Amino acid sequence: MSRFFRSSLCNRYSLTVRLLIMLLLISSTAEACSSDTTSGEQRPTSKEHDELNPQADTMLARRNAAGPPATIDFLGNPFLADYRQSKKLDAYFARITTDFTLDAEAIENIHRSSVTDTIYTIRFGESLIELYAPTQTGDLLLQVADISNTGIALRNNMKVGMGQPELMSKLRNFDVRILQTNSEIVATSVEGAPIYLRFFLKNGKVNRIRYEGYVD
Repeated sequence: MSRFFRSSLCNRYSLTVRLLIMLLLISSTAEACSSDTTSGEQRPTSKEHDELNPQADTMLARRNAAGPPATIDFLGNPFLADYRQSKKLDAYFARITTDFTLDAEAIENIHRSSVTDTIYTIRFGESLIELYAPTQTGDLLLQVADISNTGIALRNNMKVGMGQPELMSKLRNFDVRILQTNSEIVATSVEGAPIYLRFFLKNGKVNRIRYEGYVD
């Protein structure tokens, strides 16, 4: 009886070992096949990845859209359309065709008394352009312009000396509200903060241009 029991245990042990060996062999073979399959597959290209993930293009578009606009609307700056150029004094100097001077005045920031900003005034003849420069932003904000000579032209070549019909034709290219009398044509903002660009007339021609912007 004892001999039979020992023989039974040996047989069971031998069978268990064989089963474990078979399982190990099957597992190793499956892992090798899986590895070969993965290495044989070609990873999707960047273009394919973008096609499979349209959200990537959407997020890129949102990032590109962030930040200040590339151009300025007409009443925001009737001299310069490019936002980057509008931050440079040289861009205004380049548009003036006569001798000019530049004055700089330090002023207290209207929101923070501890911050000092600057007002730049460009003068040429009886004309002037006044720019407000907040220290914290590095911008040059046009707040006043009073033009009474041909030393500078506005965008679309609007300038002192041009006729009333030509002026009206050029103004209609912009999104502005136009008010007209016999002695004055006013282009003003359609909505938002009030901004005025006044063209004073004499004998049917522009003899003075005054701009009144909004700076906060």
